[in-house]
Amino acid sequence: MSRFLVIAAALMALAGPAAAQPAATAAPATHAGTRLSFPQTVGGAVLEQSQNQGNVATYMYGLNKLQIYVSVFDGGRRIPTGSDSPQLMTQFTDEVNQAQMDLKTAGYIQFERPSVPSSCSYGNLTFRCIVYSVNSTGGRLFSKLLMTGYHDYFLKIRIDWAQTYGHSQADADKALQAFVPALVR
Repeated sequence: MSRFLVIAAALMALAGPAAAQPAATAAPATHAGTRLSFPQTVGGAVLEQSQNQGNVATYMYGLNKLQIYVSVFDGGRRIPTGSDSPQLMTQFTDEVNQAQMDLKTAGYIQFERPSVPSSCSYGNLTFRCIVYSVNSTGGRLFSKLLMTGYHDYFLKIRIDWAQTYGHSQADADKALQAFVPALVR
């Protein structure tokens, strides 16, 4: 298996909440609650796989060795629209902390993240966002995590890139500028 696929597999484990879930099945092409469509191509990114596990629908897209994961879930409650509700901020913090624990368990070291997340906008949506990274044998691995409340659900998007492939945060942001507006149109 290529180093990229190993990295992608390790990071795919972080795509959804860590709670024990029933067996995964393919996620629907249209999420019923949000009415978001997940076609084969979104903003130039190609759908590689999807899964529906419990109440979490996750879609993995690839674009020039960048991986984009979209997860839609409600956590058993209605989620207010936007990126600044208490429910969203709590879930966002939980997601970042879970990513840190999962990466440490997977053997990655030197987890780095800013002490405070920021807000970022793609298209007409504002997200709570943060970039974190870890060391791997092939160099630094980076992820940008975005989360917002969307039609009563959490909309979580994460883009991963590896220093090995010469990608930067500017490349990830450019991909997100095309992907997010195409997804929520």
